[in-house]
Amino acid sequence: MYAITIPEPGGPEKLVWEEVPDPAPGEGEVLVDVVATAVNRADIMQRQGFYDPPPGASPYPGLECSGRIAALGPGVSGWSVGDEVCALLSGGGYAQKVVVPAGQLLPVPAGISLDRAAALPEVVCTVWSNVFMLAHLRPGELLLVHGGSSGIGTMAIQLAKAVGARVAVTAGSKEKLDFCAELGVDILINYREQDFVAEIERATDGAGADVILDNMGAKYLDRNVQALAVNGRLVIIGMQGGVKAELNIGALLMKRGAVSATSLRARPLSEKAAIVAAVREHVWPLLASGVVRPVVDRELPMTDAAEAHRVVEGSGHIGKVLLVAP
Repeated sequence: MYAITIPEPGGPEKLVWEEVPDPAPGEGEVLVDVVATAVNRADIMQRQGFYDPPPGASPYPGLECSGRIAALGPGVSGWSVGDEVCALLSGGGYAQKVVVPAGQLLPVPAGISLDRAAALPEVVCTVWSNVFMLAHLRPGELLLVHGGSSGIGTMAIQLAKAVGARVAVTAGSKEKLDFCAELGVDILINYREQDFVAEIERATDGAGADVILDNMGAKYLDRNVQALAVNGRLVIIGMQGGVKAELNIGALLMKRGAVSATSLRARPLSEKAAIVAAVREHVWPLLASGVVRPVVDRELPMTDAAEAHRVVEGSGHIGKVLLVAP
């Protein structure tokens, strides 16, 4: 098969489309013929040499994919060769074939095309596990999403609105904020022109945000705590703003707040399977009914992975950037 490899870390030009050995499914795994994958920030970090795959994972980038089952490994039941699926991966999505633990497979939701289903597994599992399973967002509460126009952001908005929560977002342009408004966002904040702490305080009469989903990390830590409501929950899922910051424990105590930091890629298979099962139960019906939808900025050939990385690094996109296998 062919796959995108990273012979050495660096810029997008370091991504190489080349022939590599075909993978084979082991116990409890399936082989998927990849139709499409999606670009995530983790792929960019891996390309730069900052985020190695966990032990035993594929060395190729790509944390989600869609495609058709080509073969079943020993011990797999409930799936058949030819089934159209999408999957949460630990790596390997930028390839023509990938091996997937059966517990990380999902059927393609009704009404969603096979290629666009590649935009779902990583973002839906990330949002559901963090905003709902960990932070327990409830109807009527306020969720603040940083990077509201991203793949994660657009999915978090839709799921929060679907359960009856209010949503605030930060984004860096009027175009992005207008798109978020179309998804039903209640509080729109341009982080280039406005202070999100002041805007949240103003919009909530000082009450603050009940849950904050943060992709920035260190840069926003202190201000996120300031923006929290009493009994608020801050969930950090990214490091775009750095890895080290000072935490004001006194401020956190006053808020009786909680700070959690999570990643999905290196979790044990059992934890990933539990998240995937919860997503299938709670989110897949919303997708099938059209209440929630994947937001795709563009599709590019997988051979143009370098250009896709440039697009995502440029942050001008809205939603997901997909790579379609040849």
